Amino acid sequence: MRHGARLAVDPGKARIGVARSDPAGTLATPIETIRRGKGDLARIAALVREHEACEVIVGYPASLSGAEGPAARGARSFASVLARRLAPVPVRLVDERLTTVTAQEHLRSGASYSKRGARGGQERRSVIDQAAATVLLQSALDTERQTGRPPGELVGESE
Repeated sequence: MRHGARLAVDPGKARIGVARSDPAGTLATPIETIRRGKGDLARIAALVREHEACEVIVGYPASLSGAEGPAARGARSFASVLARRLAPVPVRLVDERLTTVTAQEHLRSGASYSKRGARGGQERRSVIDQAAATVLLQSALDTERQTGRPPGELVGESE
């Protein structure tokens, strides 16, 4: 297992969920949700510096068949722009199929998502975005630990 904190970003149309790992690459935790648009790449770059990330994982929403649809092409484009911005920090595309669904299921099972304590819609979506990034990153960390190889596909300037 490589040493160093990693960041994961789960880019959506309106928001970007962000999670980070500990330097040992053992545990992923949510850190924030960024509004998509002007300044989003600058905020991600600031988080990379703040957490001294050695790598950034970008969620790649391949279809269940594995084909690259519009959302996957958008993620690939986002990852390419991000890779140019963050160079020399490597950026990797990692399959994120079902991470949002998994995140929602985890949140529903927790007290913070119960009907009695339900958060407002926007706040709930923000939490789901962070949770999806956390699920993505934990999966990538676990895959690397099991295979001994970095997960996903290296993107752009990092290649």
